[in-house]
Amino acid sequence: MACKDKKVYQSASAPAAIGPYSVAVGGGPFMFTAGQIAIDPATGELVPGGIEAQTRQVFLNLREILKAGNSDLDRIVKTTVFLLDMQDFAAMNKVYAEFFTCDPPARTTVQVSGLPKNALIEIDAVALVE
Repeated sequence: MACKDKKVYQSASAPAAIGPYSVAVGGGPFMFTAGQIAIDPATGELVPGGIEAQTRQVFLNLREILKAGNSDLDRIVKTTVFLLDMQDFAAMNKVYAEFFTCDPPARTTVQVSGLPKNALIEIDAVALVE
């Protein structure tokens, strides 16, 4: 079966997929990212520093992935935030707000029992593309 009517996006400036999935896929006017954890693309390791540092790195990674589709963080229309501990919500939310200063996207936030590489946070996004 041929893959058509969708575009796969990748970025050399963001972590590669760690499994059999695409980092981002587009169809029509939308780009859908896979969940991103706080992997430093230079080292392949989680960034140290707790939930604030991990949230910041997730958004840096998402920005690079979105650039591959001629999009950016301000074009995100929906995010899903997966937190290992809902006690981190306020700290995550503070950093999240730094990246969305005007008309933030719709968002769902849930607590999960575990994340890849023992990350504290994972975020996926849906964004508009050119």
